[in-house]
Amino acid sequence: MPANNLFKTALAARQPRIGLWLSMADPYLAEAAATCGYDWLLIDGEHAPNDLRRTLAALQAVAPHPGQPVVRVVEGRTALIKQMLDIGAKTLLVPMVDTASQARAIVAATQYPPRGVRGVGSAVGRAAQWSSRADYLNVADDEVCLLVQAETTTALANLEAICAVDGLHGVFIGPADLAASMGHRGNPGHPEVQAAIENAMKTIIASGKAAGTLTSDPALAQRYLDLGCTFVAVGVDVLMFVNAARKLRTQFGGGPAMAPSAPSAAY
Repeated sequence: MPANNLFKTALAARQPRIGLWLSMADPYLAEAAATCGYDWLLIDGEHAPNDLRRTLAALQAVAPHPGQPVVRVVEGRTALIKQMLDIGAKTLLVPMVDTASQARAIVAATQYPPRGVRGVGSAVGRAAQWSSRADYLNVADDEVCLLVQAETTTALANLEAICAVDGLHGVFIGPADLAASMGHRGNPGHPEVQAAIENAMKTIIASGKAAGTLTSDPALAQRYLDLGCTFVAVGVDVLMFVNAARKLRTQFGGGPAMAPSAPSAAY
């Protein structure tokens, strides 16, 4: 396995990785977050306004720092995945994957022919350092780390088959969408949802794939790590900011009359 995807290497070695969600859609703040010691930084293109150029800027901002970038695409379209890989994303998180056939199609989008269907345009791409990486086409397939999100009851019913897909390296359980799918929208902490999450994690880990999720609850994050989850995000930048800003304002007799948002309920 190539050493130039350190996140993939760590997951294969079952080394726990602690992450932070980047939803601010600002490369300056992405760079600031990259100095905070997190193992991975999720550049969110699904629920945050990170388009292709903003994602590129965030990748460039965090590149000098140890934290490894993971890019969440808005959906698993082949053309979109091609663009993300060409701008230098090595690890992708793809939401709303319900079946093994979906997972196989996404794997194919990350691989060059004859293994897959990724278009060959590396000569003009950041991924190949504009042709200065002469071996890029030979190593690119193995550099990619592909993670998919299982976040519906359908996905959980198909979880063993999804985990069996070759070329898939990890499965992320999306608590908010799973809760909604189970009839508990806005309540990912519901006992039924938590039981489903833990059972899903056990299935993923038993398959040999990496398991991951997001939670703002430190005790719950530790519980998932103790179960054997390898990549766990423990906060969302924009919510950390607004919650701290609201708390500060209330110390001076004002501020919004609302409870702070919970990242696990939003993502």
